[in-house]
Amino acid sequence: MIQILTTGGTIDKVYFDANSQFEIGDSLLPELLTESNIHGGYALRELMRKDSLELTDDDRTLILEAVNKTSSQRILITHGTDTMAETGEVLKQAAGKTIVLTGAMQPARMRRTDAIFNIGFAWSAVQLLPPGVYIAMNGEIFEAGAVRKNLAAQKFERTDDAG
Repeated sequence: MIQILTTGGTIDKVYFDANSQFEIGDSLLPELLTESNIHGGYALRELMRKDSLELTDDDRTLILEAVNKTSSQRILITHGTDTMAETGEVLKQAAGKTIVLTGAMQPARMRRTDAIFNIGFAWSAVQLLPPGVYIAMNGEIFEAGAVRKNLAAQKFERTDDAG
């Protein structure tokens, strides 16, 4: 059984006007999983609805506690992309589990979203990777602690110390 935790982020954003006012809405993850023909083998839990820029150290502690409390050894977390790498660093404290964070550069509610691909990719990754903490974005797997978001390029990349 894969534990899926949602924290908000762009994947669940709802925009209200041309000035980009938004809020984090209900997660579309159940619909995305169904659209990807994933109908079971997981438990879904919403932890919070926050833009990742608003996440605090207390929020990251809550995410870590949820990971440590689940009996599942495989955990998929949807997360905002801006601070996904920082949360990945914190989650390295959870030993012996396979943890994959993913999100989207464009909300799942938009026609040209990367959400569906990223969820499917992360779903596969969490089943195949050995224990550790990973970020699954842009069709690549990055180890926590060796990745950053390149805002200008709108993608994730390995850091120089990634080897």
